[in-house]
Amino acid sequence: MFTSKQILTFAYESEYETAYDLSQKKNFTAPKIYTAKGDLSKRWYVYFSFRNPKTGKLKRVTPFYGDVNKYKTKEERMEALTIYRKTLIKLLKLGYNPFQDNTELYNKLNSKKETSETNTKSINNTKAGEKKTELIEANGMPIKEAFEFSLNIKRQLLSKTTTRGYQNRVDSFLKWLDENAPGLKNVNQLNKKVVSAFLNDTLQRTSARNRNNYRTDLSSLMQVLEDNDIIEVNFIKKIPVLKSTPERNKTYSLEIQEAIFKHLQVNDPILLLYIKFISYNFLRPIEVCRLKVKNIDIANRTIQFKAKNSPLKTKIIPEILWNDLPDLSTLDKEAMLFTPDKIGAEWDTDINNKRNYFSKRFKKVVKDHFNLGADYGLYSFRHTYITKLYRALVKESSPFEAKSKLMLITGHTTMTALEKYLRDIDAELPEDYSEMLKTAHE
Repeated sequence: MFTSKQILTFAYESEYETAYDLSQKKNFTAPKIYTAKGDLSKRWYVYFSFRNPKTGKLKRVTPFYGDVNKYKTKEERMEALTIYRKTLIKLLKLGYNPFQDNTELYNKLNSKKETSETNTKSINNTKAGEKKTELIEANGMPIKEAFEFSLNIKRQLLSKTTTRGYQNRVDSFLKWLDENAPGLKNVNQLNKKVVSAFLNDTLQRTSARNRNNYRTDLSSLMQVLEDNDIIEVNFIKKIPVLKSTPERNKTYSLEIQEAIFKHLQVNDPILLLYIKFISYNFLRPIEVCRLKVKNIDIANRTIQFKAKNSPLKTKIIPEILWNDLPDLSTLDKEAMLFTPDKIGAEWDTDINNKRNYFSKRFKKVVKDHFNLGADYGLYSFRHTYITKLYRALVKESSPFEAKSKLMLITGHTTMTALEKYLRDIDAELPEDYSEMLKTAHE
């Protein structure tokens, strides 16, 4: 199946002409140009809506950027976007549908292009167009454009936070290429040796774990290119993953945990309640940051939240946490549950900024006060209380029964995942084996 970008790029380079009859437009809106109010630091693009065959409603499709944002003046960007818009109108008139396979349309355009190239190639193509076509045919799509294509696909499938991570790693890789391999321009010029050199440099500057994360993300993006026939093979899959020691947060001792809670009760009640959602409901810090007042079901004493590996999860709110909640019935349902100054208020900033804010606040109010090391953090409370709960459960039942009950509470989706987690945090410890040692000694 040919992608939207392949179809559009091809049509842009062809000479196919056709009229655009607005009266026949039934399933899509007229393509429009977005200029970010003239701000050249932001992305400009062409956008339109198309009727979703499943819902019957018009749905905004992925905007088309092309390479317009490489231009540094408003005039150049408008000239390129005008061409893109005109080409998109032609495609929609010809029957282009972003919800269907457009192979037949591609073949039709390809046939037209071959005829045009045979008869009038030297007349109809500009020198710039010929140069671009030759480069694409010889070496493939420009590197930056290829990664932007993959990122656009990822944006449709993943959260903003995840795609932002992809974007940051791509930016770092492209910067490295500009500094260390400026002669590489097209994606087919990339190879295992080049990417391995980048990963080795990342390893030297940071860590094996960070190097492996770059390898994973770049490989995922290259796989999109392979799946869409933009490259022949994703060679990054052949680059090995290095052994790395994962970072882990230690569990708190009972004395330290109780001291922290007493300290926060006097000095920072908002941070204390934030930590109790991590401790008693076993949420991750970023999951707590996403909570809005409407996510708390007062009638049923449940909480809904976006978890790490699922769109939406529901948990009960245990009484130990419920008793600490303020009256939420009078608050704006759309308000964020946690903000810097109060419970249930507006806080318009990126989710990562919210998580980082509470991490820095925890360091200032708790870690510095108790002189805690780098291996203690907000995540440590989740480890601490899961350990407490598991050890309490295993006293009254077999390990399997205890883990089965624990899965319902923590939200782990498989027994294997839970058992690995318990091993990682040293929650599962053996009984005293002194008698066996004595017997062995005798």
